[in-house]
Order: sequence, then structure tokens, then C-alpha cells
Amino acid sequence: MMTTGNNVDPAEVRKFDDLASRWWDPEGEFKPLHRLNPVRLGYVAERAVISGKRCLDIGCGGGLLTEGLAELGADVTGIDMAGGPLAVARMHQEISGLESIRYLESTAEQLTADETGLYDTVTCMEVLEHVPDPAGLVAACRQLVKPGGNVFFSTINRNPKSFLMAIVGAEYIMGMLPKGTHDYARFIKPSELRRWAVQAGLQFRDLSGMTHSPFNGDFKLSDDVDVNYLMHFSAPE
Repeated sequence: MMTTGNNVDPAEVRKFDDLASRWWDPEGEFKPLHRLNPVRLGYVAERAVISGKRCLDIGCGGGLLTEGLAELGADVTGIDMAGGPLAVARMHQEISGLESIRYLESTAEQLTADETGLYDTVTCMEVLEHVPDPAGLVAACRQLVKPGGNVFFSTINRNPKSFLMAIVGAEYIMGMLPKGTHDYARFIKPSELRRWAVQAGLQFRDLSGMTHSPFNGDFKLSDDVDVNYLMHFSAPE
């Protein structure tokens, strides 16, 4: 299966461009990502060999997960279509001194033209709910991973609880995220994501939830997939 074209919503790109300068502020608009990142990184590191491997971080933004993978010894490519966050990622790379990172302004679909089957691990975290064609992005991830490699997704479930917690609570009551960050209609049920991935040729490995503590603001892995969840797939050998 081949995927082509620009799977990009310009309004979503502008949204994250406007917030770019605050990406690495752990108490700013991206505070939830800073709290999510150790959980996401730990999940990936537990399920895939990272050190010495080639990883792709799709929708890398300012480079939180990208740098985490590099710190674990990976050779990482981070891609995004928002130029502002990419500029921030490159500047922070100079501060961190992580030379094993390459940042590109590209979609996953565009990258398949030259780098099909190049990566041992592909991560696509908090991205699917921001693109017009999430199934197409899943298919591109399948193309980019090596035989036997791993693909990891995280996104938000679609149900009344996720609407109340991820939009009403997080954006309008608690102010954890800027208003308008998410569009409920773009939230994705685990069954939908699993179907797209299997149709693309990936093999299902795991589904885990990420739950938020209102007391300390931290996230942890759990069996509750009603709101935030992670899904792990592998490519056939």
C-alpha cells in the first residue's frame, strides 16, 4: 500500500506554530506533554530495543520524545510540518548536544518516497487526532518501518468521558491545554486505530491506557483506555 500527498491540516500547523516558543516550558501550555513524555518513552523502551537503532518520531513538535529516544542511544529522525516547533527543536538540540538527531520538515507520506523500510521503530504520538486522514498516516508508518520493526501510536479515545476530560476539563476548566487544542470529532476509538493498522499490514501487540492524576498532575500506564491510550504494533518479518 502506497500513501502520497500532504496529510496536513494548515489550521493545526498554525496552532502549534503560534505556541512554538513555549514548547520546552514544563509549566506552560505543553505541561501535559511534559508529564506524558516519561510514560510514552518508558512504554516504547520497554517494548523495543532503542540503543543503536534507527527511530522515526512523527509529529515531533519541539522534540520532547525525539530527545528522549536519542538519550537512550537511538539515531533519531524527527519530522513535523510546523516550522516554528521544528526551529525550537533544533535550538534545543544545540543546548542538549544530542548529535544523533536529524530534524526534517516533512509528512510521513512524503518520507516514504525515499525512506521506506528504513526504521527499526516508528513513533506517532498525539498526532493522529490532528491530521485529515489518520488511516493514511497509519499506512505510511507501516511503509517506513523495517520488517520486524515496531510502531507506536498514542491518541485520544472518542466517547462522552473523553469529551468531558480532554476538552471540557483540560481546556476549559483546568486550563491544562489552550482552548481549541482538540476537536472531538477527530478523536479515535481503539477499534478504529487497530483496524487501520491491521489493514495496513501491521500486527497488533498491545493496548494500554494512560491515566491522569488530578492530585499531582502525573500520568501513569493503566488498563483504562477511555481517554488517553497507547497502542503497539509490529511489522511482519
